Amino acid sequence: MTINTQDIFTFDRRNLLKHSVAAAAVGAFGGASGRLLAADDAMVPNSNKYSFMLGDLKVSTLLAGSRVVPEPQSIFGMNVSAEAFAEASAENFLPIDQARFFFTPTVVKSGDDVVLFDTGFNPASISAPLKAAGIEPDDVTVVVITHMHGDHIGGLSGEDGEATFKNARYVTGQAEFDAWSKQDNDNFENKVAPLAEKMEFIKDGGSVASGITAMAAFGHTPGHMIYMLDSGGKQLMIAADTANHYVWSLAYPEWEVKFDMDKAAAAATRKQVFGMLAADKVPFIGYHMPFPGIGFVETRGEGGFRYVAASYQMDLG
Repeated sequence: MTINTQDIFTFDRRNLLKHSVAAAAVGAFGGASGRLLAADDAMVPNSNKYSFMLGDLKVSTLLAGSRVVPEPQSIFGMNVSAEAFAEASAENFLPIDQARFFFTPTVVKSGDDVVLFDTGFNPASISAPLKAAGIEPDDVTVVVITHMHGDHIGGLSGEDGEATFKNARYVTGQAEFDAWSKQDNDNFENKVAPLAEKMEFIKDGGSVASGITAMAAFGHTPGHMIYMLDSGGKQLMIAADTANHYVWSLAYPEWEVKFDMDKAAAAATRKQVFGMLAADKVPFIGYHMPFPGIGFVETRGEGGFRYVAASYQMDLG
């Protein structure tokens, strides 16, 4: 067999070129002017946590659950026609026979504090993504309850009544606690009431920890609260359930949502909060936005908004 040395030279030259390009790419993207992230520093496919830095704050969104529900117009857009609902859905490539819900608490490391916003359905649903973020339940120093629907307070304790976050203090809105304490509600009685003596009650403008400020956003529930994170000249809003869907609630703030206890107030709050975020170009985390739950808002038409999911912006530091 005769070996063609020209073929060998061509093959080696191509390999050399390939490796040179690869080396250049590493230099461009992972050298002194760049930063390579390990897989556990951010979101990987099918992960249940997504972490990033906001100034000096380390923020992680936690996927505490997800489920598919049928007949979404029985929940969203209850005050509009089926035709209007179908048209808006088609424009956003959404089916109208079912929808997927996401449940996304957030944990923030602020100095010596580890602040958890909401707790999912049960201790298991919140403990797993917390551990993925490198945090044990006993590490949590502050638990903030944005409001007292079951998917936000369920992880406070187990069926035996044992508190999940044994070393934490608890913060919630004064108006929210007062409203639920007057109702006959098993979730409140089982999950929140036993912790009442450890509760700190906050009002609009109150501080949870360094860089974390409360804002009233009533309507979804009587004392629903949201929180602005501020560090290193950067801001991020934890918007909780201000909007329950990125199209059928956020994009159309006047569409009625089944779970909003005061529908008119909830609509007014959506307009105010998302109008502010759009004007100031501040990103937000929504408890029910598609995971990892982070995005931006821009105005659309008269009184409407468009949700723009974050891509890599939060990873740039």
